[in-house]
Amino acid sequence: MIVLSIIRDCLDALLHPSARYDALTRARHRAFMAPRLLGSLVALAAFPIYLAMRGAPTALEVAAFAWLIAPILLSWFLSRTGRYEGAHILSALALAGLVMMVAVTTGGIESFAAVWLIVVPLEAALSASRRVVAFASALALSCVALLIALGHFHLLPVAEPNAALHAVLMGAGLASATLYAAGLAVSAESLARTSVSLLYLEEDRYRLLARNMSDVISRHSRNGAVGFISPAAEAMLGAPGARLTGHGLFDRVHVADRPAYLTALSDAAGGSEQRSVEFRLRRDAVRGQNTSADFIWIEMRCRLLEQASPEAEVVAVMRDITDRKLQEQALETARAAAEQADASKTRFLATMSHELRTPLNAIIGFSEMIVHEEAMMLDTARRREYAQLINDSGQHLLSVVNGILDMSKMETGNFEISPEPFAPRAALLHCCNLLALKARDNGVDLITRAAEDLPVMNGDPRAFKQIALNLITNAIKFTERGGSVTVSAAVEGSRLMLSVTDTGVGIAAEDLARIGDPFFQAGKTYQRKHEGTGLGLSIVKGLVALHDGEMNVQSSVGEGTTVTVTLPLDFAPSLAPSSNIATLKPAQRPESQDEAHQVKKRA
Repeated sequence: MIVLSIIRDCLDALLHPSARYDALTRARHRAFMAPRLLGSLVALAAFPIYLAMRGAPTALEVAAFAWLIAPILLSWFLSRTGRYEGAHILSALALAGLVMMVAVTTGGIESFAAVWLIVVPLEAALSASRRVVAFASALALSCVALLIALGHFHLLPVAEPNAALHAVLMGAGLASATLYAAGLAVSAESLARTSVSLLYLEEDRYRLLARNMSDVISRHSRNGAVGFISPAAEAMLGAPGARLTGHGLFDRVHVADRPAYLTALSDAAGGSEQRSVEFRLRRDAVRGQNTSADFIWIEMRCRLLEQASPEAEVVAVMRDITDRKLQEQALETARAAAEQADASKTRFLATMSHELRTPLNAIIGFSEMIVHEEAMMLDTARRREYAQLINDSGQHLLSVVNGILDMSKMETGNFEISPEPFAPRAALLHCCNLLALKARDNGVDLITRAAEDLPVMNGDPRAFKQIALNLITNAIKFTERGGSVTVSAAVEGSRLMLSVTDTGVGIAAEDLARIGDPFFQAGKTYQRKHEGTGLGLSIVKGLVALHDGEMNVQSSVGEGTTVTVTLPLDFAPSLAPSSNIATLKPAQRPESQDEAHQVKKRA
């Protein structure tokens, strides 16, 4: 074993670099070089013995022994060039030339060396090349034909008849040819065994990859039927591979994604370039967990299987990309939020430029008139009127600033509430009385329906009044002359239901989901007919949330709006954070169409 290992290492050192990294090619080069080097070395070692027994050799004998050294040159050729087929062709020429040289001088076709012509195509068979085998066979037949022709036309040298020597040489020729053919058979069997072991090794390697890689490998017909699917499918889909063959995988594809799935397979089977498609697959529930079946996102890359088959088949690689899809959705949500924030900033600037500039212009203008009252000859009544306008503008400006500050405090969690017992009916009637004049000036009927037996509730009375004032003011503002605003309060269980209904312009469905967002106003900002910052309902929403309540908005364009606020009668101060400072998260947009009619906020 040690000697064989040393010989193998020596042969590997002589191999061409192109044959060192492929096991089968390495084995073929070894099989070519080993017997030739061995045979040449034996011939060189036997030549002195031959000389001692025969004496001085003839020129033919010297040429024959020199020819036996040719395999060394062939091995050198293969070692330097790596051209395996070329080496076999040269070997066939060298062997045929040696046989012809010996046969011509020892009887032609009847020579003991002629039988070696059979070895020429047999040796070429080790090249695993039809072209080399065809060349070697044609060369051997040509040599046979040439020997027959030379003998027929008496062109061969006359040999001394010696029947005993001829028999001995014929036996030696047959024996040596048989032994050489046996050696070729052993080499062929060794190469075949090496090929089979390499094939098994390759199959085991691919089988190992198919079983342990996370991606799923599958084989499909043109109509999508699965002929093979790797074991990784069971870990991905929670179902054994036997249930996914045929149309089992197709049945799991989401109905909306089936056209894209089949189109990709059909295009790949049609010979087009590699196709990639993303679709959803149903995954079975995991055993031992109370989870229902869900869908996962799959990316499939498929291409035509490169082999001759009566029907085009496609090989596909599938990968779970659910996490990537979730990240894409998160990025899309963040992008939408950024666009919404940018739009909110634009609306804020457009609204504030009007709401702040208008009262400031009035304050500056009327104050300048009072400063120059002598030049403008203002009387007392006119000065009082201007002073009142300045005061009204200042109050309006203060209310705008207070609204912005209140909203900012709520969003940062620094808005303070002071719960205490109070009578909600009295507070509600007080708010309605304050706005009765405004409703009368706008030609709107203000109707109050508050049960006299409303119980005392625990909460912040200032916040309750601000909720009611904002809701009623909004309803009056957006109700046309001749309309009505109805304010009602009732108790349902342990909660107070405050409802404000108007017959105003209403809110479009696409704007309804965003009611309560800071600085948002339904309709186009530059086409609005009413003043305001868009903070009224935002403040209401925040104050309701601070009291663990809920706000619901229902509206139809041209029919009116109903805003319902639900507040707990017994708001426990212990539920609020320390120092009665509540935290309010920014408003979130409802996710479904049904939630578009229920704007709900929890602290």
